[in-house]
Amino acid sequence: MASETTIGPSLETSAPFFPESSRKQYIDLFLISFLILFFELACIRWFGSTVVFMTFFTNIVLIACFLGMSVGCLAATRRTDYVGWVLPIGVVSIVAAVAVLWIHFHFGRRLIDVGGLGSPQQVFFGSESQANDPSVFILPIEVVAGTFFVLISLMFVGLGQVMGRAFNAIPNHVAAYTTNVLASLVGIVIFGLMSRFRLPPVLWFAVAALITLRFVPRWTTFQILSALALVTTLAMVASFEGSRRITFWSPYYKIYYNPKEGVLDTNNIGHQEMKNVVEVGGAYMLPHLLNRDAGGQPFDEVMIIGAGSGNDVAAALAGHVGHVDAVEIEPVFYEIGRRDHPLKPYDDPRVSIYLDDGRSFARKTNKMYDLVEYALVDSLVLHSSYSSLRLESFLFTEQAFRDIKERLKPDGVFAMYNYYRQGWVAGRLEKMAENVFGVKPIVLSLPYRQTINPEEGLAGGFTFLLVGKPGSQTLEAVRRKLETSLFWLGRRPLDNELINAYGPKPPELPGIPGERWEKIGMTHVESSDLGPLPTDDWPFLYLRSASIPWLNLRGITLIAILSLVILVCFAPVRTFRPNGQMFFLGAGFMLLETKGVVHMALLFGSTWVVNSVVFGAILVMILLSNLFVIAFKPRLLTPFYVLLVMALLANAYVPMSFFLNLPGASKVVASCTMVFLPVFFAGVIFAIAFRDSQHPDLDFGSNIGGVILGGLSENVSLLVGFNHLLLLAVAYYILSSLLKPRFPAAVVLATD
Repeated sequence: MASETTIGPSLETSAPFFPESSRKQYIDLFLISFLILFFELACIRWFGSTVVFMTFFTNIVLIACFLGMSVGCLAATRRTDYVGWVLPIGVVSIVAAVAVLWIHFHFGRRLIDVGGLGSPQQVFFGSESQANDPSVFILPIEVVAGTFFVLISLMFVGLGQVMGRAFNAIPNHVAAYTTNVLASLVGIVIFGLMSRFRLPPVLWFAVAALITLRFVPRWTTFQILSALALVTTLAMVASFEGSRRITFWSPYYKIYYNPKEGVLDTNNIGHQEMKNVVEVGGAYMLPHLLNRDAGGQPFDEVMIIGAGSGNDVAAALAGHVGHVDAVEIEPVFYEIGRRDHPLKPYDDPRVSIYLDDGRSFARKTNKMYDLVEYALVDSLVLHSSYSSLRLESFLFTEQAFRDIKERLKPDGVFAMYNYYRQGWVAGRLEKMAENVFGVKPIVLSLPYRQTINPEEGLAGGFTFLLVGKPGSQTLEAVRRKLETSLFWLGRRPLDNELINAYGPKPPELPGIPGERWEKIGMTHVESSDLGPLPTDDWPFLYLRSASIPWLNLRGITLIAILSLVILVCFAPVRTFRPNGQMFFLGAGFMLLETKGVVHMALLFGSTWVVNSVVFGAILVMILLSNLFVIAFKPRLLTPFYVLLVMALLANAYVPMSFFLNLPGASKVVASCTMVFLPVFFAGVIFAIAFRDSQHPDLDFGSNIGGVILGGLSENVSLLVGFNHLLLLAVAYYILSSLLKPRFPAAVVLATD
């Protein structure tokens, strides 16, 4: 039966910073803080890459980890040791994820609904082929996501409880928090190194399991078997996958590679296939053939963004270009292409490879190009778990198109092509290109269609857009030809070498029947009802309107309900006044982190290295905040709240284009100051409040609970953009200042 214990003040601000007698407590806090951050990153990577379509919703895994930590901190004074649940629940979670993956692969149809064709508010690549047969049971993604949200949350409750107890054991709260931040920083570095060297998940979870056992009070046979089962299950999955194809864990994806067929899947979704583009895949040759047969010379300088495993590069070389700058963000695609592509395009001396973010490379290079290609750019993964941005989002904005325009020669051409899935996506790209270049693009559809309207689904349709600067002779020569005739693309690209393919009817060549020629003509794109055009502030090409889609709203509601249920089930508190100040500090800080990650990705590229550096820099700023509080011992919070709000308003109203236009080092200094200064002020406020906390476990738990609210609030960026998202952060920080405790309050906790 539960008894009640009153927890009183435990503050000793005069305690030595790292007292010798508390060394074990600091080691425990360091280890559990490292474990939580490391395990969180491992879960985000593995579940996002394994559970079907969770690659687009890794924010759910992040929020689940925070919920478990928060509830665990609140349960720090309970006698029950929930840490014993971590490994068994981990085994159940991993087995469930593998089961979902097995069903996905073996039933041959998409059984999970993520909107797809039936709900075109938002496009998710890979979902367009889901079954439309009413007799087939379709499982909503909310059910799948909700199940794993609960499992992952429960897995982290025990770890949060250990962390809450570790905070309670250290009288100097600022020193304890500094230890927590240092351990988190080490966790980011270690996981980053494991990602850099592409170590497999079995090693990630083995590290997590070993450290978890360190905190289990009693090593029972069940606990040891759970740890072994967790690692063994992952090893068996890796062995099974390896028997069918080669699996790579890059810093971005889980990549399946079938060497026999040259096919690469990412996060369980078909992504690309290496082809001999001289024999098949004539669409890759289309920009070069259109130019050649319109009387143009082969392109001299070419930039290919999204070069992948090399198909587009091989096509450019077959088109007799002078030189190719191939830009690819994913190193594994490049390495596989260099080794195994049938035409060996990356071995050609005319090719230079750049493993970089495409937008970043386009801004950094000083070269001018005759042709720039967006080569089937679709990342199939979020930029980070902190936002709804996809890895390629900043390539499809008005400002990005201006960057490309700056890199084109006067007669240069910008070509983008993909399976764009929806008519309004193709319409947006056409309208955006026309606005930026001042010239109406040439739009081509394979198979041929006269018109693309916004309501039309383009599943299976390949769309080309060609545009250039006003007066581009190359573009206008192609336009004149297409205005008076059709173009005929051979199913076998070598056939086009024999003819000029412009004409009113299929070419007549001995031994080549007419059906082997694909008709291509200009397509009219209707430009009504396209929604807002993407910008660097609102970079959501695949979201039809500036709104929060019903899918997201349903997910938010489900997470909120499940969070309350888990909180009620584990709540140790009979009489508890929540710390509103710490709660809204957490909510505001989550939005602050989101904006910082997005801002720095735009300025320096959406690579995993930039992400890691930004998260590390945020933790360093928090450490500096702690050192400031230790050195100067500030008592008043109001001045820091005022400075924080002023810094946030500056972030909200200074456009990101301002920083993009700054030269050299000044861009780095100005942008880092803008992003990290509010982090410093927010860190000072938290450190002062936590220093004076009477119940560090409960206050830290309240803070993490606020992070969950901030994570859900990130969806507001879909409505207002990232800059104005900071106005919501301002509101949260104002609420935090208004709710700071006036008097110490006893908290009555229930213990088992």
